[in-house]
Amino acid sequence: MKKRAAALCGAAAVLAGMITSIPADASAGSAAAPRTTSTPTAKPAWKKCGTTDYPTLQCASLKVPLDHTNPYGERITLALSRVPHTAKTYQGPLLVNPGGPGGSGLTLAGFVASALPKDVAAQYDVIGFDPRGVGASKPALDCKPGHFKPVRPDSVPSTRAIEKANLARAKAFAEACGTKYAKLLPYMDTVSAVRDMDAIRAALGAKKINYFGYSYGTYLGAVYAKLYPQRVRRLVLDSIVDPTGVWYDDNLSQDYAFNDRHLAFLAWVAKNDAAYKLGTDPAKVEAKWYAMRAALAKNPAQKKVGASELEDTFIPGGYYNGYWPYLAEAFSSYVNDKNSDALVEAYDNFGAVDASGDNGYSVYTSVQCRDASWPRDWRQWREDNWAVYDKAPFMAWNNAWYNAPCAFWPTDSLRPVDISNRHLPPTLLFQATNDAATPYEGGVTVHHQLRGSSLVVEQGGGNHGITLSGNACLDKYLATYLTDGEVPHGGGEADAVCQTLPDPKPLSTKATSTSSRGSTLHTLLGHRG
Repeated sequence: MKKRAAALCGAAAVLAGMITSIPADASAGSAAAPRTTSTPTAKPAWKKCGTTDYPTLQCASLKVPLDHTNPYGERITLALSRVPHTAKTYQGPLLVNPGGPGGSGLTLAGFVASALPKDVAAQYDVIGFDPRGVGASKPALDCKPGHFKPVRPDSVPSTRAIEKANLARAKAFAEACGTKYAKLLPYMDTVSAVRDMDAIRAALGAKKINYFGYSYGTYLGAVYAKLYPQRVRRLVLDSIVDPTGVWYDDNLSQDYAFNDRHLAFLAWVAKNDAAYKLGTDPAKVEAKWYAMRAALAKNPAQKKVGASELEDTFIPGGYYNGYWPYLAEAFSSYVNDKNSDALVEAYDNFGAVDASGDNGYSVYTSVQCRDASWPRDWRQWREDNWAVYDKAPFMAWNNAWYNAPCAFWPTDSLRPVDISNRHLPPTLLFQATNDAATPYEGGVTVHHQLRGSSLVVEQGGGNHGITLSGNACLDKYLATYLTDGEVPHGGGEADAVCQTLPDPKPLSTKATSTSSRGSTLHTLLGHRG
């Protein structure tokens, strides 16, 4: 999981005063929404917390019930951020979420407000938030600090001893979460986070929200829309979770897609043999990568990067091809020069998990393990993941161990929400055809489930999180929708198609086709989301 941006400060919430009105409702849903809370609505007390990159950012906090069915019981605190609107035309709050579960959204508000066209962003209060348990929200979860400390056992359980070592780690993590957060874990789930979002809406004095979510944030938004359809004004989902597979099946599907994306990276390395000198045949480049993995399994680089850490380092390349030149240089240096410095540096930049990563992983497991049922018999995990590994070895077992605490989770599981919806205004969906983290089929599924939605496809794109990342075609559809609510309407599976951006160039050419905006976005989105 990628290092998260630094958490921003929060300010204490105060009881509501005068509430600023928002525009007349753009649409109305017919389903009755449950009440989030019957306690007095709190109005956030915003304070300046601007940064060099986002000088107009403001911060606040909001207290919400731990258990929304008991609104007068224990309360927790959500950290909020805001870039306020500046235009005379005000379209209400635009809540943004980077995914995860476990991703901090505070800095994302500043990014979205700066990346949108100025005249569009000026019409919204762009609202970021750390979901319950995340970052600057309190309490913030950290089940087992240092869980990913190198060097971990090889992810591939080729011997019974290796499997036992990895199982022990997974069990220990689940037990640590249960011991430290027994009171919190029953309320760490997507529906509770959605109730929190509606509490944010109420605190902002808005009858409706606009919402823009990436990755897991698409599921969060879709569940909000299911529970509160009459409170959705505009809805943008980018890189879409398949809601029919949450979460065990979705993770197995990811493994195949990440393997394909890793092969695309290796083919790119072969295409750029002049820079990396690893061969022009992708199959031979692949063989060298797995030979590197085998060597690191026996002798970790600088006692820091073993086989599992190597996978952690290269998995981010499946999310964003802007990392490919750095990963290729590390690969080449290790193989051709017998020098591991660049590889260890790449691990530090892309694979290592810091304290915010520990927090993100703790929330990730807490939400996913609680949201839906997981096999509790390890024999099923073993059978399923060996079957995947046989066809898609790159991430299969690494991903299995990442999710394995769910086999031993101390709470029971909820039933996933059916997000199908006929009561929404026109909504806008974005999906790349070769996205590994949320494969293309998920976008099509949600397009069918959200009646009246419009699907914009990035043809040939393999990045995860595609709007506001440098593709002007995609961004035009986004800006038009946020400006006036218009969506494209096509006759096929997709309502509109944009071509993907070119792959990056090797760093040695002093040129790159990946925007700095794209790099910034993918830092905020992180990985495993």
